[in-house]
Amino acid sequence: MMQTKLLLTVSIILNIVFTIRILYYSSGTWDPTWTNKAAAEAETAASVSCSGHGRAYVDGLGVLDGQEPPCECNNCYTGKDCSVLLKDCPVDANSGDPLFLEPFWMREAESSAVLVSGWHRMSYSYQDKTFLSRELEKVIRKLHIVVGNAVTDNRFVIFGCGSTQLLAAAVHALSLTNSSVSSPARLLTSIPYYAMYKDQAEFFDSEHLKFEGDASAWKQSERNDNMTQVIEIVTSPNNPDGKLKRAVLNGPNVKTIHDHAYYWPYFSAITHPVDEDLSLFSLSKTTGHAGSRFGWGLVKDKAVYEKMNRYIRLTSMGVSKDTQLHVLKLLKVMVSDGGGEIFHFGYGTMKKRWETLNKIFSMSTRFSLQTIKPEYCYYFKKVKDFTPSYAWVKCERPEDTNCYEIFRAAKITGREGNVFGSDERFVRLSLIRSQDDFDHLIAMLKKLVSQEDVPSENFHVI
Repeated sequence: MMQTKLLLTVSIILNIVFTIRILYYSSGTWDPTWTNKAAAEAETAASVSCSGHGRAYVDGLGVLDGQEPPCECNNCYTGKDCSVLLKDCPVDANSGDPLFLEPFWMREAESSAVLVSGWHRMSYSYQDKTFLSRELEKVIRKLHIVVGNAVTDNRFVIFGCGSTQLLAAAVHALSLTNSSVSSPARLLTSIPYYAMYKDQAEFFDSEHLKFEGDASAWKQSERNDNMTQVIEIVTSPNNPDGKLKRAVLNGPNVKTIHDHAYYWPYFSAITHPVDEDLSLFSLSKTTGHAGSRFGWGLVKDKAVYEKMNRYIRLTSMGVSKDTQLHVLKLLKVMVSDGGGEIFHFGYGTMKKRWETLNKIFSMSTRFSLQTIKPEYCYYFKKVKDFTPSYAWVKCERPEDTNCYEIFRAAKITGREGNVFGSDERFVRLSLIRSQDDFDHLIAMLKKLVSQEDVPSENFHVI
C-alpha cells in the first residue's frame, strides 16, 4: 500500500515537471502574465538617462502613439537627451518642488515601485465604506512614532488632496464651531506667512471667515476681545524663514491650526513631539512627492474631525485610491529602517546646500540670510543645524527697496517678500529643487555677490 502511494506521488511530480518543460521549450520562455507589459514600460522609461539632466516618464508625450518615452529636461537644459545647457538662462528659485529627494527614490526603485491591475479599487470606498485606507493610517501613525515629531494617540487621522485641501477643511470646520458668535471668524497668522492662507480665505470669500493678517498686530489691537471668534494658523517650521513658531493668541474664542508640513529631520531639529488639537502634514515635504497630492491631519476633537471629513467628502469624495496605495508603499520604505536611509540622505543633501550658501553670503555685505540657533534633535540624537527649505534673504542697502527685482535683474527668480505679508526688502529662494537647479542658483549667486562693488544702477530689470 505504501509502495503504491509512493509510486503515485512520483508519477504526479514527474507529470508536473514534464508539463513545465513542454510549456517552456515550446515557446522559448514562460507564458507572459498581465504584469509583464506594464513592468517593461516602466523599466523602459526609467532606463532613459536624459544625460542626467532630465527624466522620461511612462505618460510622456507621444507614448500612446507607440513612441519611445521622451526626455523632459530640467530647467535650463534642452535637446533630445537634455545634454544642451542654455546660456544666460534665468534660475527658477521660486517653486517649492522638493526634487532634492529624487535621487533617493531612484536608488530605492525596486522597494518603492507599485504595479496595479486595471481593476484596482474601482469602488468609491473601501470595504468598510470609508474613503480612508486603514493600512495607510497605521503606517502614518508608525511614521510619527519613528520620527518622534507628533503625538498620534487619541487623534483622528484624516486624509486630503494635499495639505492645501486639509487647510481649507480645517478653516471651514473651525469657523463653524462657535454658534454664539454672530460675526465672521477672523483668520490670523504671523508675518512672514505662507501666502496660501490669505489666498484661500479671500478666494472662498465665506461669510463665516475673514482674513485679518498678522496675529501679533491683532493681539495689540482694540479688536482683540472675547466677543470675536479667531482662528490662528501656526506654521512651524515657518514658510518662508524656517523658524519654529508658537501660537501668539489665546482665549476662549481662539482656535488654532498647526501647519507642520516642514517638521521633518531634513529641515528642522525635532525638538519634541507636537501635541496639538489640530496638526497638518504634507506628503510633498515628507517624501518629496508633491505631484501625488496627499496630506493628512491629526485631529483631537471628534466634532471638528467630522466637519473636516464632511468637507473632504463633499469636495472630492476622498483621496484617490491609487494615490493612497502609492503613499502606503512610500511610507513603508521610510519606516522599514526607522527612516534612517531617507532622513540621513535628505539632511545630508540640505546640510551641504546650506554650507555652500552660507559661504557665499558670508562674503556679502549687500545681502543677509535668516539665522536660526542650532537645537538638540531627538531624532538624530545630537545638536544639529536647521537646514530650512528656503533661504529668506534681506537686501541690506537702503537703495535696494525691492529685493525681488534686484535678484530678478541678476537672472534669479525668487518669490517676493510682500507675498508673505513682509517687507519688499526680502525675497525667498528655494533650496529644495533638483541638483541642477541648485548648482545653477549657486553659480548665479556667486556672480551677483562678486559684483557688489559695481553700482546697482549697472543692473537692469528684465
